[in-house]
This record gives sequence, C-alpha cells and structure tokens, in this order.
Amino acid sequence: LLAFTAFSGLRLVSYLPQICKVARDRNGASAISYSTWTLWTGCHLSTGLYAIVNLSDLLLAAASVLYALCCLAVIALTATKRRRLAASRAGLESKIGSR
Repeated sequence: LLAFTAFSGLRLVSYLPQICKVARDRNGASAISYSTWTLWTGCHLSTGLYAIVNLSDLLLAAASVLYALCCLAVIALTATKRRRLAASRAGLESKIGSR
C-alpha cells in the first residue's frame, strides 16, 4: 500500500512537467500523440469506475480521475497549440501569397 501510494503521488506530479512543456511549446506540440494520451485517459477513467463500482474505493477513484484530468489537460493544450500553429502558418502563407 505504501509503494502504491508513493508511486501514485509521483505519477500525479510527473504530469506537471509534461503539461508545462506542452504549454511552452512553439511547434504545435508535435511530439504529443493524441491516441496515446486518449488511451491513458480511458485507462484512468475505467480504473476510477472500477474502483467505485467493484471496490467502493473512493480514494482510488479520485486519484484515477485526477490522472485522467491531467491527461485531458495535455490533450487540450496540444489541440490549442496545433490550432494556433496552423492559424499562424495560414496567416503567413496568405501574407506571402499576397505579395
């Protein structure tokens, strides 16, 4: 239980550097895979549901929801970065084309 708790805490903290990296990225977060982060989100949500339904473990469910929220933050930031990069490139192309 102690090892599980320790590693769960480390997992939660480990999302923060990834979120910060995506937030600072200027290249559309090209290294982020939507499919991987969506899979991790689904895994965390299904673990949370399992914890509630089958184990009645609200602490595990809450931790799983926090992990899923971190994954969703990465996905949302990536989508925002990619939209902004595409809009920036489209604006640049239209300026070059109008010359």
